[in-house]
Amino acid sequence: MSVEFELREGGELPRGAVLALYRANAWSSADKPEALMRGLAGSHAVVSAWAGERLIGLANAISDGALVVYYPHMLVHPEFHRSGVGRAILERLQQRYRNIHQQVLVAEDEATGFYERCGFAHPKAARAMWVYEDLEHA
Repeated sequence: MSVEFELREGGELPRGAVLALYRANAWSSADKPEALMRGLAGSHAVVSAWAGERLIGLANAISDGALVVYYPHMLVHPEFHRSGVGRAILERLQQRYRNIHQQVLVAEDEATGFYERCGFAHPKAARAMWVYEDLEHA
């Protein structure tokens, strides 16, 4: 699938477009719109993908700016999966943080192949751990 899209960095994101994207992906963050919008606004970096005026993808980064960057949210509208949107967003972030010692993310099982193709690997002596209030999705 080929789609024309534009990547944008930072800036104010329209709340309705953000919530529509999160809901299309069934992300529970959409149920906390105020916290979601504050979290995105407080991110070290945000890259969004737009097909015209439609938000079709988004990722954010939290970083100390020197050693570690964590990518907590990376999502593409289901209609645009396997179109190159996710890879373009991630490549933009990885380019920005290319000199950071450690790039970290937590991936859902079905997404691990994508992240492996983008250079991520499972650590040998570590496991992701969390306290997550939505245990149904944990």
